[in-house]
Amino acid sequence: MPDLLLELFSEEIPARMQRKAGEDLRRLVTDALVERGFLYEGAKSFHGPRRIALHVAGLPAKGQDVREERKGPRVGAPEKAVEGFLKSAGLASLDEARIESDPKKGDFYVALIERPGRPTPEVLAEILPDIVRRFPWPKSMRWGAASAEPGALTWVRPLRAIVCMFGPETEEPEVVRFSVDGLESGDVTYGHRFHAPEPIRVRRLDDWAASLGKAKVEVDADKRKDVILHDARDLAFARGLELVEDEALLEEVAGLVEWPVVMLGAFEESFLDIPAEAIRATIRANQKCFVLRDRETGKLANSFVLVANIEARDGGKAIVAGNERVVRARLSDAKFFFETDKATPLEARLPKLEAIVFHDKLGTVAERVERVAALARSLADVAGADADKAERAARLSKADLVTEMVGEFPELQGLMGRTYAALQGEDEAVAAALEEHYKPLGPSDRTPTAPVSVAVALADKLDLLTGFWAIDEKPTGSRDPFGLRRAALGVIRLVLENRLRLRLDPVLRMHLGAIRHASPQLRETWSDPDLARERPRLAADLLAFFADRLKVHLREEGLQHDLIDAVFALEGQDDLLMIVERVNALAGFLATEDGANLLAGYRRAANILRIEEKKDGTSYDAAPDAALVAARGEPAEKALLSALERAQSEASAAIAREDFEGAMRALSHLRAPVDAFFDAVTVNAEDPDLRANRLRLLAALRRATRAVADFDKIQG
Repeated sequence: MPDLLLELFSEEIPARMQRKAGEDLRRLVTDALVERGFLYEGAKSFHGPRRIALHVAGLPAKGQDVREERKGPRVGAPEKAVEGFLKSAGLASLDEARIESDPKKGDFYVALIERPGRPTPEVLAEILPDIVRRFPWPKSMRWGAASAEPGALTWVRPLRAIVCMFGPETEEPEVVRFSVDGLESGDVTYGHRFHAPEPIRVRRLDDWAASLGKAKVEVDADKRKDVILHDARDLAFARGLELVEDEALLEEVAGLVEWPVVMLGAFEESFLDIPAEAIRATIRANQKCFVLRDRETGKLANSFVLVANIEARDGGKAIVAGNERVVRARLSDAKFFFETDKATPLEARLPKLEAIVFHDKLGTVAERVERVAALARSLADVAGADADKAERAARLSKADLVTEMVGEFPELQGLMGRTYAALQGEDEAVAAALEEHYKPLGPSDRTPTAPVSVAVALADKLDLLTGFWAIDEKPTGSRDPFGLRRAALGVIRLVLENRLRLRLDPVLRMHLGAIRHASPQLRETWSDPDLARERPRLAADLLAFFADRLKVHLREEGLQHDLIDAVFALEGQDDLLMIVERVNALAGFLATEDGANLLAGYRRAANILRIEEKKDGTSYDAAPDAALVAARGEPAEKALLSALERAQSEASAAIAREDFEGAMRALSHLRAPVDAFFDAVTVNAEDPDLRANRLRLLAALRRATRAVADFDKIQG
């Protein structure tokens, strides 16, 4: 079957945009084809500094023929209805339609519509120009004389050529002809800007990749990454060193070069007095180079790996020398910053935080630090930390923001705080917390376990969340400028991975008072009665946000989101660790036959109650009359009442001692009595007293299950 090769060749594309651009190209083209009925066998995108490309394998040569019968109006219908039918069916007159009879509806017109499938190149020429014009670049530009015209083409960088070839392997492919703002598609691309700038004619994927390979362009980004990684490892190994691997930097560098040439540079050993992460940040941020370390000691070496985009005639000596010169200058600056910073203790820097506005509605960074310090002290007992150390660490946690080193390298915040604190003789746990209180930064980041670090990390994130909730700056859709989703996930991981018993509701309510005191806007708008009213509402809303984040966190473990809803729906559920314990126990219970059957029985009971309560406008939540059951009840009715009393007592006792699996076992004993009740007993008895009492019995079943979860929230 024929294949499609599409290449969009331009000036240099920013590395950070390339991979997504390749994925977007694949998605947009294949979605448009499938939407028009053109199925394919496989698709692969390519991306690099000057091109994004797509290969779609196994496309049909033309679309499927369409044969459709379209039913029209009745014979004798109004003229306008007939005209509409003829127009929609593409018929010139009723002579081209046939008449069919229906015993109930009478005679009506039917049109037979036959359309041959369109050639695939024709369809491609129709859809591709629109995809190019509407391509979703994060940023784009106009260029040339045409840029002044309304609706001119925009692209991430000037678009220079379009290759679009279609055809089977056994035949000469054809150029899919189309134009985008005067730029015609064709079969010509270009190789490396310096090594092979001449035009190159291509036909299909194999010779496109091979021809560009000869022209010093590796079209596959993952192969470029492999070349860089393996050559860097080999160079390091030859020197007795080890590459400090960096996936994000590797991805970026592979997007900067078409033909990677890996080289080794060096700097003076005296620069190794600078903290290793500062050296790495300097070399990484400014030169996009990798650092190396000693294989035996693990300490940073005074060497680095750089990646060039050309095979230089001098073997790269000038390139290496140029990079070494820049690295030397940058490290000189870093050393100066480091030595300057060491002269001023962190505590002496705290007054400078008063001049930094954290948020115009939430005060300065200094005010935020005071709130976090107080909260960290109150959370110290929960984390098993020394309260004085937790408060001290929180008070110093943002001091490194006003150091020279962090001013130059913002990514070193926290790390430099820890470094300076250790140099200035702070307690080891306090120093560690200055770095670790930012963690975890993402799902793959390490979670702190040291008690002081945990207390400060919790306080920092809870202050962030509570503050922005108080001023109604919540995440909306995909927008989350203050990283509140990440902060909530951080709290969840800190609690669960350290198995902390933390009641969130009282903490959130208490801290809302501190937020109100710090915020000039809230002090003006919230009176004491306002605060009393807002605290429970905002805390409940923030707890619902934690529930949503908890669903995201537990999804990878295969837990259903509705089970979390079922537990969160119970009153007073704000202990994340206990919620997860309940959810796990509930999931295990529902996976058993007893659990599944009890859920089915519960749903039957709940549906009956819902219908009858709506019909009567009456609640049946009162306890069933045991004397009436004993005197006039069916045997299955008596058995269910007895089982409910026993199960409710056992489940409540198990919940009190936090034995959630025991509570589930207690409920499992209800399965047989519930089944027997529905088999043998008529709930809507003619006797109104029996009917009402049996409905109260079903309500008792509902109450019994709510000792562990709200079964109404469970789906499936």
